[in-house]
Amino acid sequence: MPARLDLGALSVDLVFKDIKNIHLSVHPPTGRIRIAAPERMGIDKIRVFAISKLEWIKRHQAGFRGQERESPREYIDRESHYLWAKRYLLKVVETDAQRGVELTPRTMLLYAPQNTDYSKRKALVSQFYREQLRVAVPPILAKWGPLIGTRVDRVFVRSMKTKWGSCNPRGRTIRLNTELAKKPQHCLEYVVVHELVHMIEPRHGAKFVKMMNGLIPEWREHRDELNWQPLGYQEWTSMPA
Repeated sequence: MPARLDLGALSVDLVFKDIKNIHLSVHPPTGRIRIAAPERMGIDKIRVFAISKLEWIKRHQAGFRGQERESPREYIDRESHYLWAKRYLLKVVETDAQRGVELTPRTMLLYAPQNTDYSKRKALVSQFYREQLRVAVPPILAKWGPLIGTRVDRVFVRSMKTKWGSCNPRGRTIRLNTELAKKPQHCLEYVVVHELVHMIEPRHGAKFVKMMNGLIPEWREHRDELNWQPLGYQEWTSMPA
């Protein structure tokens, strides 16, 4: 059963599980703190662990609270949408002849049957963004994989609430946030290279920094530019027990 652990002004959700190691996480959008601990671990030991992580906790909470989000999209005429940092005005074209998205120099045309509801319009636009990433990513992997000395067997593109990307070195997979299709293309390249380096070096330590400096000297500027960009609007659910 979940319990509470108070650390001064901070409150921690504490859950005991049949696990070997203690796990700490900070959850968006408010920075809610959760610790999953082994069933036989004492409260005092958990408290000492949590106190040792206070700086990490506060840094992540500040990041979530300061993270800019887009306003909700309604997928209606003249609404602004972006591809590779370029702004397009949405135009809904009601037709049974085709479904999907096409671009003109200034307009994003959304083809959908008459009376298509919000969720289906959203799905069509999301699919368009996934397709754009699936075309853009393979050349980046072909360029950087041999230079870094690693490979990716599979790329997943999906909505991610708080991350731009992640990787699984054992499975040789990369996951990319669909929102990257809205950002500058060099930001996508930075994220892919970042995850390729993590295939070799999982932590953000000196080795990781040295590799990134050698590959993309301006990677910090790309990171900061990307983190300045707003993430997509999200509806949040409660945290799991």
